[in-house]
Amino acid sequence: MPTLTLAKAITAGLRRSLDSDDRVLLLGEDIGALGGVFRVTDGLQRDFGADRVMDMPLAESGIIGTAIGLAMAGYRPVCEIQFDGFIYPAFDQIVSQLAKMHYRTGGTVRMPITIRVPYGGGIGAVEHHSESPEAYFAHTAGLRVVTCSNPQDAHTMIQQSIACDDPVMFFEPKRRYWTKGEVADVADPPGLGRARIVLPGIDVTVVTYGPLVATALEAAAAASADGVSIEVIDLRSLSPIDFDTVTDSVRRTGRLVITHEAQQSGGLGAEIAAVVTERCFDALRAAPVRVTGFDIPYPAASVEEHFLPDLDRLLDGVDRVLDRANSLSGWTA
Repeated sequence: MPTLTLAKAITAGLRRSLDSDDRVLLLGEDIGALGGVFRVTDGLQRDFGADRVMDMPLAESGIIGTAIGLAMAGYRPVCEIQFDGFIYPAFDQIVSQLAKMHYRTGGTVRMPITIRVPYGGGIGAVEHHSESPEAYFAHTAGLRVVTCSNPQDAHTMIQQSIACDDPVMFFEPKRRYWTKGEVADVADPPGLGRARIVLPGIDVTVVTYGPLVATALEAAAAASADGVSIEVIDLRSLSPIDFDTVTDSVRRTGRLVITHEAQQSGGLGAEIAAVVTERCFDALRAAPVRVTGFDIPYPAASVEEHFLPDLDRLLDGVDRVLDRANSLSGWTA
């Protein structure tokens, strides 16, 4: 069982998909000879040729438009958007065309396109390189939206996404690209739309995804030393959301904290809090709490640590649902 970084686990998954299906093509900016800015596609053009691993012009709308045409011709394109903040020129193609084509044609046209998006902060990058735009796409009917948090899921989920007949937005937490873990070929992996209980607990449910799963586990370890048992759920799929796993957990713990890097207003945390409140109102012992990025444009790299939810802010959210001293309570223990 090899140990791979999350980035190299995606590389291995792409290689497996290219090798097993001649219809799989990779498109993106600098993904060929360079291997991508994060080297995720390193060596793939050399091994599979420039007609299957294609360097594209610096035009994201053109990349997605080309992929739509290829999908209509029977191919299974995988598009790389070099950085999260570069996806907006392709927004019209994704929302107006890709997401609607299957519905518009009465089910006769499939769009088996995977769009890889390195996202999130924590790498000290400049403007437009640290966005978390997942809520835009989770709000768009017709798209699947998924994100991985560890090498094993990265390896499995990229292959599942490519094999899926629906368009899939595959968000990759770039600050976790160098996280290492064992990767195996799983005979019966969890479905692409299933959440995973990463750590069982009984006092508080923490729901998160992507880059903040590791932070939630750190918070659970710190809280455990204080006698608090946190259950950590990695959503994995942001559209659809596996609400059954989330609500089953909240009915047991009675308390919910949701955390993500993206800004709070209109974010996925709001949707999760609303659904849990609707379905679990009688089981809740406290109002759900969101611990998120702030409602500002992503800040300069020199101060991004103040924007990103961290261990202290997450533990403060746990204190809020436990009605203990916290940043909003006005009292101290």
